[in-house]
Amino acid sequence: MPTGIPPTPPVPTSTSERTPPSRRSVLSWEAGCFVAIGVVSTAGQALLYWLLRGWWPPAAANLVSLLVLTVLNTEANRRLTFRHTAAPPLRAHLGAGALFLLGYLLTSGAVLGFRRAVPGASPAAETAVLAAASVAVTVVRFAVLRLAVFRRPARRRT
Repeated sequence: MPTGIPPTPPVPTSTSERTPPSRRSVLSWEAGCFVAIGVVSTAGQALLYWLLRGWWPPAAANLVSLLVLTVLNTEANRRLTFRHTAAPPLRAHLGAGALFLLGYLLTSGAVLGFRRAVPGASPAAETAVLAAASVAVTVVRFAVLRLAVFRRPARRRT
């Protein structure tokens, strides 16, 4: 007896029957993971910078803290955020290395510019400036990592 309600399609039972995720859902996943990893990385870099600042000048503390956290951040993003790509570790870290240089120049410039503008600023204030500059660098990093370093192979049109 017809009820006027169309039958419900069967639920896929295996991975091969499922449709691939849409570009929008992949981008949402990538952006969400990247932000989460970025927040942890920025906090880690700020903490390491703040600790190193007790012994080292700003540029050296920034260099070491940024280098350590860039390696950890890149690996976390390779394994979690961009896990669907087949980018080998060497390619990922070399690509991130170029971004490291840009990030170092921008964050160091921000901290050194702040110190020049506010000569008596505390290391905590410098750390806040460093974190803010890191957020700006992160936006650029995401775009470059997604579009160049961890790009998906082009799909064949049939």
